[in-house]
Amino acid sequence: MSSLCHCICYRWPSLRITGLVFSSYQEIKMFPLASYSLRSRSVADVHRCLLTQKLWRFKNYNLSSSATDSPPNKGGGTALFTESSLLLNANHDHGKTELYSLAKDVQPAAFDVVPPLSPFEEISEEEALQIEASPSLPPTSFTLRDYVDRSETLTKLVLLGVDLSKLERRPNVANMLLRLDFDRDVKERLLFLKDVGVEDDLLGAFLTRNPFILTENMENLQMRIQYLQSKKFSKGDISRMVSGAPYLLNFSVERLDNRLGFYQKELGLNMQKTRDLVTRLPKLLTGSLEPVKENLKVCRIELGFRDNEIQHMVAKVPKLLLASKKKVTGLFDYLHNTMGIPHHLITKFPQVFNAKFLRIKDRHLFLEHVGRAQYDPSQPNYISLDKLVATPDDVFCTEIAKATLLDFEEFQKIL
Repeated sequence: MSSLCHCICYRWPSLRITGLVFSSYQEIKMFPLASYSLRSRSVADVHRCLLTQKLWRFKNYNLSSSATDSPPNKGGGTALFTESSLLLNANHDHGKTELYSLAKDVQPAAFDVVPPLSPFEEISEEEALQIEASPSLPPTSFTLRDYVDRSETLTKLVLLGVDLSKLERRPNVANMLLRLDFDRDVKERLLFLKDVGVEDDLLGAFLTRNPFILTENMENLQMRIQYLQSKKFSKGDISRMVSGAPYLLNFSVERLDNRLGFYQKELGLNMQKTRDLVTRLPKLLTGSLEPVKENLKVCRIELGFRDNEIQHMVAKVPKLLLASKKKVTGLFDYLHNTMGIPHHLITKFPQVFNAKFLRIKDRHLFLEHVGRAQYDPSQPNYISLDKLVATPDDVFCTEIAKATLLDFEEFQKIL
C-alpha cells in the first residue's frame, strides 16, 4: 500500500475502504472523493458514494464483465476501474460479489439527482424560457445606482442617508466606495463616530460631506481625539466640532496643533479663549487660512481697528474671520462714513457684520426721514446698533421710529 493510503488510514483510523488500492497520486485526484466528508461518514456510506458516482460516470458499465480486462489508455496510463486502480481483496469473484451487494444497498433516490448539463448540450425552447439570467454588472458606469443592489456597502450607506448622487460627482470617490467592505472598513468607523458624539440621524450627512474618513487609519483617528482631550476640550466640545467640521478628524495632530497655535498667536488669545473660538466655529481648524489672514489685515490696516478691538469682535463673532472682504468693507464704510458711528461703538456690537446691508440702509434712511437718526450715546433719543439691526420690523417702527409699519413699507417703495 502506498504512503498516501497509509496517511488516509492514519487520519481516519476507523475507515477501511475494503478493496480499493490506489497506485498513484494522479488516480487519487481523479477519484471523486473531493466533495465527500470522510470524517462524518461510515464505511458503507463511502462505498455507496463511490459507487453512485461511478455508475453515473460509467452508466453503460457492465458489472458482470471482467473489469480487470479493460485495456490501458492510449496515453500509457490506466483507466478508472481497471486492475491497477481497483483490485478486489481476495480474488475477482469476491470483488464482484461485494460490488453487487453495494449496488443493492444504494437507494434509488441517489440516482434521481440529475448531473449538471454540459454547455454543449442542446435544450428545448421551454427549458430555455425557464432559465433566469441576472443582469451582469457594467464594466464602466457614470452612476453608482447600477451597483447599489450588488454592494452591501452601498446598500447600507443609502440606508444611513448617504447621498450617493453627490458623492459620484466627486473625483475618485465612487471607485473608493466600491472597494470598501462594510464589515472591514465601514462598521468600525461608524461606531467610532457614534462614540465621538455624532448623532445617528447626522451620520448620513456626515459621510456625504466626508466619505474619506472611511479610509482613515483607526489608530490615527483615536490619536487625534486624544490630542483634543489633552488640550482640555470637553466631550461635548469635541462632538460639536466633529459634527460641525466633518474633515476635522482627517487632519493630523501636527496640523491641528499648528492651527490652534496660529489663532492663539495672531489674536493674542489665551488657551481658554482659543478653545471657545474654534468650538463655536470649528471650520477655522479645517478651512484655508488665507481668508483669515486677509480679513485680519483688512481690519487692522484698511478699517483701522486696534488689536484689542479685533480680539473682542472675533471672540463675539467668529464668522468675521471668514466673512467676505467685500461685505466687511462695504458695511464698515456705510456705518462709519455715512452713519457716523465710531470704531468703539462698532466694536461693542460686532454682530452688525452679520446683518444685510440693505436692511441697515433702509432703516437708517427711514429714521432720517422721520428725524430720529441719532447714534450718539451722549445725545437724547440714542439708537444703538443692536436695536437698529436686531429688532423686527413692527417693533422697529413703533418703538424706535415712532411710526407705523405701513409708513415704513410705503417708504421702502419709493427708495
